[in-house]
Amino acid sequence: MSEETTESGRGLRGSIGVAGIVFMVVAAAAPLTSIGGALPVMLAISNGPGVPLAYAIVAVVLVVFSVGYAAMSRHVVDAGAFYAYVTKGLGPTTGLGAAGLALLTYTAIQAAVYGLAASTLQDLITRCGGPEIPWWLLAAVLLVVVALLGYRSIDLGAKVLGVVLVLEIGIVAILSIVILAKGGPQGYSGTSFSPGTFFHGAPGIAVMFAVASFIGFEGTAIYGEEARNARRTIPIATYMAVLLIGAFYTFASWTIVVAHGPDQIEAAAAENPSGLVFDVAGGYIGAGYADIMNILLLTSLFAALLAFHNAIARYLFSLGRGGVAHAKLGRTHDRYGSPHVASLAQTAATVVILAIFVLAGADPVLNLFTWMSGLATVSILFLILLTGLAILVFFARSGVDQRVWNTRIAPTLGLLGVLTITVLVLLNFTTLISGSRTLAGILLGIVALAFAAGIVVALANKSYRSTQPRDTRLAS
Repeated sequence: MSEETTESGRGLRGSIGVAGIVFMVVAAAAPLTSIGGALPVMLAISNGPGVPLAYAIVAVVLVVFSVGYAAMSRHVVDAGAFYAYVTKGLGPTTGLGAAGLALLTYTAIQAAVYGLAASTLQDLITRCGGPEIPWWLLAAVLLVVVALLGYRSIDLGAKVLGVVLVLEIGIVAILSIVILAKGGPQGYSGTSFSPGTFFHGAPGIAVMFAVASFIGFEGTAIYGEEARNARRTIPIATYMAVLLIGAFYTFASWTIVVAHGPDQIEAAAAENPSGLVFDVAGGYIGAGYADIMNILLLTSLFAALLAFHNAIARYLFSLGRGGVAHAKLGRTHDRYGSPHVASLAQTAATVVILAIFVLAGADPVLNLFTWMSGLATVSILFLILLTGLAILVFFARSGVDQRVWNTRIAPTLGLLGVLTITVLVLLNFTTLISGSRTLAGILLGIVALAFAAGIVVALANKSYRSTQPRDTRLAS
């Protein structure tokens, strides 16, 4: 063991503020990836010009959900976030089921992003005249860099993500402003925000993709122990993250619709789903700008990888410190104050998952990215539902907060909104994972198994069920 590592380290350290947490969370949403990669597919196969309203609807639902989530963050400060919230509201057995879903969600989405990031880097290298390097080798390089940053203090990771995030949001924002300044072939049509346009085609698919684009918004509470004044920082960061992500997606997607016109956007997206946004950038600003966007797409994916790595490491840390997983996972680094053992364990788990896909000869985008992102979308929705229910139960039983809107009305509305979205996603899930009903059944089965595994662990651990997790501390 290094001289810098302590056997007794049990608490995370850091001085991250509102901006740093927002950077971590919004980076996980990978804004440029969603606009440059997911948006054209949404425009092509869902409700076309109605996509911007889908983003806005999901954002509104999540903002309402965040009211109760932020209120509870004042009373439970924990690196386990959803796991700790569900445990506090619904009990330790259900809480560990939620922990299983959380680990599945973040592990799956991170694996998905590794596939897309490696493929993107591979294309960029060959386009610049370089050799065609195997995607798995490039994924390994990315994994090493992420592992090094994840091992260090959270403040370092936040600074890296902050720079990347400003660049990727800035380049899309500039494109959107130029589009508005020059106008589109059909002017500045507001038809994207009409109910008739939204219900055109397959709005359920648009909502499903929109939810996937928001994965990571809930990560604000994960950094509570490393935040300055968590009671104030976490609620503010939660609202800012959801509003920033929602506003960015809604505005940027609308300007892309304007660039082609509401009547032509579906056909244009179907014809060129991978290059739609970059072609718009080239047409409105220039080919050089489109090239810069392609480079920043890679940095966007890297930012997401680091953000998800940090989230998974903190869940593992929380489970280790709470006596559920191996105790070593609950140790922190003496110098960096980071969950270094959990970070290393997460890196090892990622190596195993990627190796399985490599040995199976799977495609990094068509298989790894598509399947794992679909799995993560369903898993996170069930996790949010459990958390929403836990918030209602917690405040009803504890009576620690008597604000009716914050602890009863908003959490109820948010829970109903998420439930509606979940039904839409399940009805369209087969579409998200390439139309295979068999594969859909397998992935949904994995979600059920992850939850069941947590329940089994809890039932087998009587000492754990007899007390609340040691890592959950009520904020004073």
